[in-house]
Amino acid sequence: MKPRIIFVPGNQSTHWSFAWAPWFKGELVKHGYPTFFETFPDSIIARSRYWLPFLEEHVQAGPDDVLVGWSSGATAAMRYAENHKILGSVLIAPCITDLDDELEKQSGYFDTPWEWEKIRANQKHVALVYGDEDPFTPREHFETIQKELSPEVIEIASEKHFIEREDFPQLLEHILRTYP
Repeated sequence: MKPRIIFVPGNQSTHWSFAWAPWFKGELVKHGYPTFFETFPDSIIARSRYWLPFLEEHVQAGPDDVLVGWSSGATAAMRYAENHKILGSVLIAPCITDLDDELEKQSGYFDTPWEWEKIRANQKHVALVYGDEDPFTPREHFETIQKELSPEVIEIASEKHFIEREDFPQLLEHILRTYP
């Protein structure tokens, strides 16, 4: 049975269907994957005090699920994996500090140290996807995640933060290959 793919959008998202997300959901459905694509509560600030309980209680993300988090959503996916078993995660352009950004500071994701061992231990697969020209997340964040989580790394040349994309074949290929 194919795992459920749960999309965790980034902050400042008024609706989940931004950029490449509708294309990705459609492709997953075509390939027979159960999905969860919804706008999260508190979608502008994306505070952990709302998002992590939402993933646990409403979405009921668990050991048969893959979290595909984008930007702040990838940060939420890592925090969720600290205390919950999941099948895997795909971390797209994640950050590990508040970047001196007021919205990120308010999120609460950076108030405690990262528990890298728990994040690794609570899932079988981790992938890190980033663009080599990301204007928002410093490369050092990706390097730290690479060092701490030993993920499959998908670095995409001449790519920024994936905002302008209408499709994302590299992401779909990863899902099809890793979770057939």
